[in-house]
Amino acid sequence: MHTSSSSKVAPLYTNAAPAQQASHRLKVYPPKPQKVYFFATCLVDLFYPDAGMAGIQLLEQQGIEVLYPQTQTCCGQPAYTSGYHDQARAVAQAQFDLFPEPWPIVLPSGSCAGMMRQHYPQLFANTPEQANAQAIANRVFELTDFLLHVCQLQLKDEGKPIKVALHTSCSARRELGIAHVGETLLDQLAQVERIEPKRTSECCGFGGTFAVRHPQISAAMVEDKTQALIDAAPHFVTTDCGCLMNIQGHAEKTRLKLQGEHLLSFLWRRTQNDA
Repeated sequence: MHTSSSSKVAPLYTNAAPAQQASHRLKVYPPKPQKVYFFATCLVDLFYPDAGMAGIQLLEQQGIEVLYPQTQTCCGQPAYTSGYHDQARAVAQAQFDLFPEPWPIVLPSGSCAGMMRQHYPQLFANTPEQANAQAIANRVFELTDFLLHVCQLQLKDEGKPIKVALHTSCSARRELGIAHVGETLLDQLAQVERIEPKRTSECCGFGGTFAVRHPQISAAMVEDKTQALIDAAPHFVTTDCGCLMNIQGHAEKTRLKLQGEHLLSFLWRRTQNDA
């Protein structure tokens, strides 16, 4: 893992219009690159560094050099979803200079990837940074999506038999259209039985600041989601740390037997000889 790069590469997108590049339905996947920028997200940085390291190790295992800008902070989503667009622009724009070369930008979070890929162009529309925001958005990929569709990741399971439920975040499902990615990766693991939970498309209740502004509604939602996962399997995985923190926190608070893990951590652990 490295923290800077000065290499020049060709633009990632040459055969799609900007409007097409911004839509997950018409997303263009680049060829497998030599390098990527890694945007860790706040929750990975503060609470789940193992998920970030697992993602970096999976990328490096694919022969990709990982560039980690040391001054990265927040993508601006909390301010944006709370209606503070001026503040969100200030936070988001502070990230623009972190990615000077046209390498892909990968994130271990559907929520933050959705913010950068889908909402940056809207946030900076009709501003001097509009073109720059669109260019950044075009290069953003949620990491498991990138591993599957760009790296063509193939996994060899080294773990013992286990039953696992998958929770896909709202952002990954609805903003990025990648609900199938986690399913496809888990299904590569021979000793993992993926159990489909009930009401799989429902929100866990986190929603960033939603959980703070509407705590009673959020609590009812996470209670339903947690029970659905418990009914499916004693272990669940997800690609979003916000969902993981919310569901696992509820399970621990109410003393329910449910073990959660970021999908990247799970994949890395399952494919090591000591799994």
